Amino acid sequence: MKTILFSAVWLCAAAALASAFNPLHHSGPAAPYFDAPSQAGIPKEIPEGCVVDQAAYIVRHGARYPEPGSYTGWISLYNNLQNSSTPYNVSGPLAFLKTWVPPVDDPAHMPLYLSGVGALESFQLGVLLRNKYKFTPGGGNLTVWSAGQERVLATAANFLRGYLAQGSYVNNATLNRGSIVSMPDSVNWTSADSLTFTNGCPNYSKGDKSGPMKSAWSALWQPRVAARLNSLYVTGNLSFTGSDVSVMGDLCGFSAGVDGDTRFCDIFTPSEWLDYEYGNDLNYYYGSGPGNPFAGTSAWPLVKSISDLLVAGPGKTLAPGTFTPSPLIMSFTHDNDLPPVIAALGLWNSTVGVYPLSNSTRSPDRDFRSSYLVSFRGYVALERLNCSSPSASSRKGTYVRVQANSAPIPIPGCTSGPGSSCPLDEFSAYVQARQAVVGEFVSTCNNTAANATQGAVVDFFMNEDWEGSMSRGQRILLGVGDLVGLGS
Repeated sequence: MKTILFSAVWLCAAAALASAFNPLHHSGPAAPYFDAPSQAGIPKEIPEGCVVDQAAYIVRHGARYPEPGSYTGWISLYNNLQNSSTPYNVSGPLAFLKTWVPPVDDPAHMPLYLSGVGALESFQLGVLLRNKYKFTPGGGNLTVWSAGQERVLATAANFLRGYLAQGSYVNNATLNRGSIVSMPDSVNWTSADSLTFTNGCPNYSKGDKSGPMKSAWSALWQPRVAARLNSLYVTGNLSFTGSDVSVMGDLCGFSAGVDGDTRFCDIFTPSEWLDYEYGNDLNYYYGSGPGNPFAGTSAWPLVKSISDLLVAGPGKTLAPGTFTPSPLIMSFTHDNDLPPVIAALGLWNSTVGVYPLSNSTRSPDRDFRSSYLVSFRGYVALERLNCSSPSASSRKGTYVRVQANSAPIPIPGCTSGPGSSCPLDEFSAYVQARQAVVGEFVSTCNNTAANATQGAVVDFFMNEDWEGSMSRGQRILLGVGDLVGLGS
């Protein structure tokens, strides 16, 4: 009986320890989606006495197979394991590497494309938001906007299938239908009127200092991990390098998102995972976040467009609009297009003594965490709160709150509303004032495109001339059961 009792206690303690630290919650852009923890003590729930009557989401695509460059790293690790000239042995958390095979069985097709987990993440988001907001009645339709690459379009399509999955309207082609406005991807002539707006900002790449910052950090921690692994778990003619450590870190999140294999997640210690995560934080902070002086510039017109929609309220068409957006405004894009939104809003960059981020010492008190923003299916959401029922925790009025992966983020100097939200009129003024901080798009970005004078305006949410405008592309219609070709 004592042995059984001891075993039960040990298992409970082990389970508690495992739940205390999850490497997938520190895997940056390789992490399958997870809800970020609450920040600054702000509850995630909609404040008492309030309802969300309008919401705008900017969403990264769901989990995908690796990019070709990353896949090359996987193959290099595999070849190193298979082609060792003399026998070797790996033990402990590395033992599985003797038989490990990269989880890509169609290399010519799979890289860059959405995985099954990514499709599921997208579908689940659709179901979640349909039930959370109850904006769309049975038979209602929804239009969403998407960057043009296949994995982003597939995310948008699976979101719509989840959002519209309630009921069957196969006999009426006008009901329960989704529209995807597929916008040009990775082009510069769209200026700011795009979901890949950084491509319209020539100075953006000049402000990207992520390479040397992350490289300096990688040179500190990766060789240290390689030495630990080699001394503890490797015998014979095999030696892991810092580059191998980088690949192993990426494979934790990617393998989990491709085929559910989490064995790579057991290789690093919690402290090493925090070092891995910090490398990704440096990459995004200095590459596409507040550490790039042109990141906020590139995203400000999109933020201003959303702010104007929230001020107008649900069901309103803004000039020169010909289209009335749904109360749920959904746009889908890439990981590098989310940190600029945070930068444009002036978030996660205000703690004295923390920013700019050090490339030699991990900053434990930083707010900027790539894992909480650019995980697969990560998002920035802006919710308009209509608080009409007075209570102990809310006041009558209209407010805005910003979320990243479900966690509300306080807006600097504007947290007087319920749940630390920002009064709508103050939010509008705050966004307008941010332009003076980040700079006007055309001049600050040095945009010389033919449409540069219009380049600072984002109106694709309101203008239905999607086919006719050079900044808008194909409109795709689909029902829940439709099979739609989504080639890029």
